[in-house]
Amino acid sequence: MIEGRFRAMGTQVVVVAPRPDSVDAVFARFVEVESTCSRFLPDSELSRVNKDSATSIILLPLLAEIMACADDLRHRTEGLVDPAMGGPVEAWGYDRTFAEVTDLPTSPIPVPKGHWEIQGADLHRTPGTRIDLGGIAKGWTCDRAVERTEALVVNAGGDLRSADPGLTVTVEDPWGNAAAEVDLGLGGLATSTIAHRAWKVGSGWANHLIDPRTLRPAEGPVVSATAVATTAVEAEAAAKAVLLLGEEGLGWASRQPWIRGALVVWRDGRVFATTGLRVRAA
Repeated sequence: MIEGRFRAMGTQVVVVAPRPDSVDAVFARFVEVESTCSRFLPDSELSRVNKDSATSIILLPLLAEIMACADDLRHRTEGLVDPAMGGPVEAWGYDRTFAEVTDLPTSPIPVPKGHWEIQGADLHRTPGTRIDLGGIAKGWTCDRAVERTEALVVNAGGDLRSADPGLTVTVEDPWGNAAAEVDLGLGGLATSTIAHRAWKVGSGWANHLIDPRTLRPAEGPVVSATAVATTAVEAEAAAKAVLLLGEEGLGWASRQPWIRGALVVWRDGRVFATTGLRVRAA
């Protein structure tokens, strides 16, 4: 096995694969999905969809498949993870790649999220709905690369899919310290945090995770959440939902049959996990 690294979707991607050409195949897959799903690339299909004023539009197969996945996860997370949050995210200043995000002098006027549904390749949405598939697209791509045997393990900035039965993952807290060791094995793991992608808004701070219930950046005692599921994209959605739910997150996760386990890091550095997660102190 060899390890390959490259940048895609605004993050570092680490690939464990049998051959160099397998790493190339994973890279090509990330390029394909990013060129379809990025809201920052002006020529991506998603950018064209967001610019189109039509309330119904036919998607190409790749975007339609990822939107169907997002729809499933929207329902599983009871609306907490919704790609129609693109408008509110942009209103808070994340309307360009994070490296280019600048501070805002005042808090924005609240922008409502859109409403949408997908039926096959047909996307129906209310006027002004803007789609953001960032985390979903990353997790989905990790899954496809492993499921199609292009790689044994793919880790895209913390969204990880493994076909290695012996894999153990070190989960770091937002300050770079090892918080726990998770015996992952076969499956997906993802971490979501509000500590890294943050910027000044007025006298306070904003972050990339906008709560669909309040239309404001996530806030609360939890600064980082990690979830384990069968796939990386499921883990990605679960981690975001757990973080948004704050004190209630681990209880919610323990009631979801599709979530294998979760852990959270509080602002004071304390770490808590669901009882079913195979975790060791780091």
